[in-house]
Amino acid sequence: MDIAEKITTKTIMIVEDDPSICTLIDYNLKQNGYHTIIATNGLEALEVATESKPDLILLDIMLPGMDGIDICQNLRQRKIDTPIIMLTARSEETDKVLGLEIGADDYMTKPFSPRELTARVKAVLRRVNTVSQPSDSISINGLTVHLDRYQTDLNGKQLEFTPKEFELLVHLMKHKNRVLSRDQLLQAVWNYDFSGDTRIVDVHISHLRDKIEEDSKKPRSIKTVRGIGYKFEEFS
Repeated sequence: MDIAEKITTKTIMIVEDDPSICTLIDYNLKQNGYHTIIATNGLEALEVATESKPDLILLDIMLPGMDGIDICQNLRQRKIDTPIIMLTARSEETDKVLGLEIGADDYMTKPFSPRELTARVKAVLRRVNTVSQPSDSISINGLTVHLDRYQTDLNGKQLEFTPKEFELLVHLMKHKNRVLSRDQLLQAVWNYDFSGDTRIVDVHISHLRDKIEEDSKKPRSIKTVRGIGYKFEEFS
């Protein structure tokens, strides 16, 4: 591997207490050119994630010491915005939604294929690491997003977003006053098909409204178009 390849290699942190699953994930990620860090319990994961600053975290929900939900929530409270893909054996929608609500970028339900997991990792990293021109910014309704710095200001006050929230907001603002279906948003922001599971879009829209709307129950910017999807509406 030459110097350029080493510089661009991403580090993935695997947080999984099942040795067989951990070994399988580790092997496939390395086969695809990633560096890996492994943690097998919650407390170790929180410490390593904070100190090592990986490019992405694969985080199992059911862990000894501290579960994945608590780890994700703790990292977000510390303003650590490393992309997180939750891994869970649970299939209930409430568990998936909870992970998204506390700041996870994606989730996968076990069992999953290594190929699909690798595709998800690539998709999340591709979105997070998209580089824009330094002068790029969008301003609508007092809200300004600086594409080069991944920063957002609302009437001069800086706001904090997870990477996926930021990407969704940018896409909506770039298509202001245009109605976008949930499926279109899934494809554009997450870059793959969720097989009809559009709840992930609704959860992230809710997060955006909580942060940018004066009254999230009566939004002025991000409007719901019943039966279709959402649009970012310019009012000033």
